[in-house]
Amino acid sequence: MSSAAVEISGLTKAFGTNRVLRGIDLELFKGELTVLMGANGAGKSTLVKAICGVYPPDDGFIKLNGVELRAQTPYEAIHAGIVTVHQSINDGVVPDLDVASNLMLDKLAEPRGGFFLKRKEIRTEARRVAASMGLDVDVTRPVRELDLADRQLVAIARAMTHEPELLILDEPTSSLSATEADRLFGLLDRLRDAGVAILYISHKTSDIRRMADRIVSMRDGEIVGRFDEKPLDYEAAVNAMLGHSMNNITLDIKPAGEQVLALDKLQISARSTPISISVNTDEVVAITGLVGAGKSELSSILFGQRNPHAGSMQLDGKPYTPKSAGDAINAGVFLCPKDRGTTGVLQGHNLAKNITAPFLKHYSSMSFVNRKAEAKAARDTIAELIIVCQSEQDDIGTLSGGNQQKVMVGRWLSEDSKLLVLDEPFQGVDIQARRDIGAKIRETAKGRATIVMTSEMDEVLEIADRIIVLFDHSLVGDHHNQELDLKQVMAQVAGQSGGSEAATPQTNSE
Repeated sequence: MSSAAVEISGLTKAFGTNRVLRGIDLELFKGELTVLMGANGAGKSTLVKAICGVYPPDDGFIKLNGVELRAQTPYEAIHAGIVTVHQSINDGVVPDLDVASNLMLDKLAEPRGGFFLKRKEIRTEARRVAASMGLDVDVTRPVRELDLADRQLVAIARAMTHEPELLILDEPTSSLSATEADRLFGLLDRLRDAGVAILYISHKTSDIRRMADRIVSMRDGEIVGRFDEKPLDYEAAVNAMLGHSMNNITLDIKPAGEQVLALDKLQISARSTPISISVNTDEVVAITGLVGAGKSELSSILFGQRNPHAGSMQLDGKPYTPKSAGDAINAGVFLCPKDRGTTGVLQGHNLAKNITAPFLKHYSSMSFVNRKAEAKAARDTIAELIIVCQSEQDDIGTLSGGNQQKVMVGRWLSEDSKLLVLDEPFQGVDIQARRDIGAKIRETAKGRATIVMTSEMDEVLEIADRIIVLFDHSLVGDHHNQELDLKQVMAQVAGQSGGSEAATPQTNSE
C-alpha cells in the first residue's frame, strides 16, 4: 500500500448540540483514489470542509505528509496542497469572467501574482492548462456562455493549476457526458500515477467501479466501513452507509390511462430524426441516454423554453405550443430542471418560498400572500419527502445538496399537473434519498403523465413503467420495463444498436 498523504485522527465537530463528526479516523494514500459514500446528513460535507480549512475541528488533527495541517482558511489549505472541486459548479468558477481568467484566477490573486500581466500572456498560459486537461474550449469566452459540462471541466482544470497533494472531488461527473467523464477519468489516472491522493465523493456505480481503489462508508458522523479488497464490495459499502440492507425494488406496473402528451414527428434539432411518441396518465416514462443525447433539450421544448426544429405536440388531444414557462405551467405542464443551482433553487429564501414560488397566486388574495397556507403546503412537502431541516422557515442554503434536491422535486409535486417532467431529479443525492424521491414520484403518478430524464440505468430501472432511449437527439428505443433486454437497452444508449423497437414506439395503453 502507498504511504499516507493525509492522516485524520479523532476528528470531531459540533454545531451547538449537534455532533456532526464523531471521532473520524481516516487515511488517504498517495497514488490512490478513495471513494467516500454517505447518506445526506452523514457528515461528508462537514468532513471535507474541515479538511479544506472552512471549519476548524473541535478535537483531533489532520496531517499532510506527516506534518499537522493548521489551515484556518481554504486559501491556506490550497497553498498547503489541498484542493477541492465542489458539487455546485458556480462555487468553482466566476461566470462573468472569461475562461482564461477563471483558469488563472488563483495565480493572479496571489500577492504580486501578476495583476498587471498582459492579457495575451494570461490566455497563453490558460490554453496550456486547458490543453493539459483535454479541455477544448475558447479561453476568451465568458464562462456563463458555456454549457454545464464545460463549466464543470473549467472548475476542475482550475483546481489542477495548484498541483495538489490531495484533490477532493464532490460528484464531479454529475453534469458530464460519458466522453467528458472518460476524459476526467484519464486525468485522474495520470494524477494517481503521479502520486496524488484523491478523495472522490460519489454514489454512482459506474464511477466507483471504474475509478475506486477503495471505498469508505460514512454514517451519522462516523466511518462505518472500509472496503479495499478486490473486487470491491459495492453492495456491502452501501449497506454500511445506510445501516441496513437495500432490497431490490419490484415495480408494480399497471396499465396506463388516457393519452396526455403526443409528439408527432418532432425534431429536437436539425440533425435529429423525427420523434413520434405518446405518454399517458398513470404511467412513469423514463427517457434515458448519454449526456448530450437530447434529454434536456426535449425538456426545454416541453416547458416552452425553446422551439422544436420541426413537428408538433398535443396535450389532451389539443395543439400544444407553449411560448414560455408560464404558458407551460398554465397548461398544467411542470418541469423540475436539471441544474438546481442556477435554474431551480431561490438562494437567500426559505424552504416555504422555494416550494411555493411558482404557485403564489394559489396562496394570494389581492396581492396579499396567505403565509399560513403557504407554510402548511411547505410542511406537507417536507414531511412527504422526508426533507431534513428544522422547519419550513430554514434558508434553503443551510440544507445539504440532497435535501435541496428534494425541495426542488417537492415544489413540482406540491400541485396537481397534467404532465410532470423531471430532468435528472436524482442528481447529487445519495441512494436512500433517491429511493425516497423515486417512491414519491411513483406514489403520486396517478392522474398525470410523468417523464423522468436520467442518464443512470439503475435509476431508470427503479422508477420507470416504460423506457425511451435517445441517442444523438433521436429515438432509438422504446421498451416496457418488464422482462427487459438490458443488453439491448445499453447498446441503444451507446448508439450501437437501433433494434426493431426503435421503429415502433409503444404507448403502453393496452
